[in-house]
Amino acid sequence: MIHAFPCGTLALDFVGTLRARRNTEPTEKLAATTDLDAWFTESGLAPRVEASSPADLDAAVDVREAIYALVWARLHDRALPPDAVAAVNAVAAEPPLTAALTSDGWARSGTPRQALSHLAREAVEIIGGDQAALLRECSRPECTQVYLDTSRGHRREWCSMATCGSRMKAKAYRERRKADAA
Repeated sequence: MIHAFPCGTLALDFVGTLRARRNTEPTEKLAATTDLDAWFTESGLAPRVEASSPADLDAAVDVREAIYALVWARLHDRALPPDAVAAVNAVAAEPPLTAALTSDGWARSGTPRQALSHLAREAVEIIGGDQAALLRECSRPECTQVYLDTSRGHRREWCSMATCGSRMKAKAYRERRKADAA
């Protein structure tokens, strides 16, 4: 598996395909069409999506960045950027994935553009709905993953306890030990 899904919502996990945004060299997890195809499969969004083209990859990066711009605006109590609103709305208006019963239950299928439409629709519901108040950014300085804080008390600090939370707790422990030794 080459992608991570710590957010509990696919639209925000998709935003996380550009990691460490504030670093001088962020990590791009959608560097090739095969990366996009792998994301669709690994996420469970559309295991039967058609192969992506370079134009699909460009569209995916554009919608990812538009979603991030909207989330950033919500996180910082700013007006939603009109160009990002227009971009996400345009993708959300495209035809959705199709659902079909299978011998194993059900599955979505379609084109990469239809999968992007699904992600844009989910982003519209989050950013434009009550869940916008639950948007958070990971507290680990090197991480810029956004997520919905659905924890009791809404005090979640990290995108994932398994990665960022563990690193931050280990760092705090080392700092306490160092201070105690001094």
